[in-house]
Amino acid sequence: MKSLSQLREEIDRIDRELLTLLNRRAKLAQEVGEIKKKKGLPFYVPGREAKILSKLEELNQGPLPPESVRAIFREIISACRALEEPTKVAFLGPQATFTHLAALKQFGTSSDLRPKESIEDVFDEVEKGRVDYGVVPIENSIEGVVNYTIDMFLDTDLKISGEVFVPVNLHLMSKEGELSKVKRVYSHRHALAQARKWLSENLPGAELIEVSSTAKAAEIASAEPGSAAVASEAAALLYDLNILAKNVQELSRNFTRFLVIGKSDSEYPSGRDKTSVMFSTRHEAGALFKALQPFAVYDVNLTKIESRPTKKKPWEYVFFVDLDGHRKEDRVAKALKELEESCSFFKVLGSYPAGFRE
Repeated sequence: MKSLSQLREEIDRIDRELLTLLNRRAKLAQEVGEIKKKKGLPFYVPGREAKILSKLEELNQGPLPPESVRAIFREIISACRALEEPTKVAFLGPQATFTHLAALKQFGTSSDLRPKESIEDVFDEVEKGRVDYGVVPIENSIEGVVNYTIDMFLDTDLKISGEVFVPVNLHLMSKEGELSKVKRVYSHRHALAQARKWLSENLPGAELIEVSSTAKAAEIASAEPGSAAVASEAAALLYDLNILAKNVQELSRNFTRFLVIGKSDSEYPSGRDKTSVMFSTRHEAGALFKALQPFAVYDVNLTKIESRPTKKKPWEYVFFVDLDGHRKEDRVAKALKELEESCSFFKVLGSYPAGFRE
């Protein structure tokens, strides 16, 4: 058995080696950045980053779990990319919302993250070139889809270049030190719905008040005596709140899925991809069946299908579909070609690396 001092000396030595290697990697990233500038290539290539993380996960022999390896190297990649050029990212704010956490998870803390007041503002910032990418919510595993995000794709040429899954862990937080002093609880309506059972059992007399976001709830709770918020741990840290109860959500396996939007999608397959499309069928009997049939013929798995009114004609609908695979893969390309031929409206929203559910 090595002594404590010997183990610490070995850790210190490894840390020095890691620092040297990290700076070597950073210098190589700077050289890559110079080549990209000369050739006019994008600095952020989601497919390339997805391949790096997947390969490292394959090589990992522990004891670090896969999610820790991804988190560590995501920050390394983010810091190195910032030396090339910081990636500007708009997200549905304010800070400490789950969308903020999704942006951090995808782009790392070295990116230039900019909170916006609405989903429309995020799309607008990306369309006008004020930021490189945007992060918006698309669906929750309990509450369902965010219809406004789907609707925005009808009137934009922006593409989906990535997706992020964030576990929804909700905590009750307050400036107060005891549950008995909490008279009001603020949160977003979805968060209140997910915590309603816990709140009814533990704070039956408290007034439940809906606000625009979980982070806004934490901000209010930080300034108002007798108030609490249902929000993320990040919100508790940002607003210096005491966490009175952890994981007050009803279901433990609750995730929100976010989309990364940009001027282009992921051009080349990463080996683990998704593609999203929108289409409308002709007003004929069996039209939807005929439209979807090519996916069965070419063995392409559909992971989501949603319908939305077009808002242009009464009773006219557009379908939003997610499928496994990249648009440049042969079987996916064939299925999409046949789908387009059978539709009155067809649009590929993008192919992108599939997100990790942790």
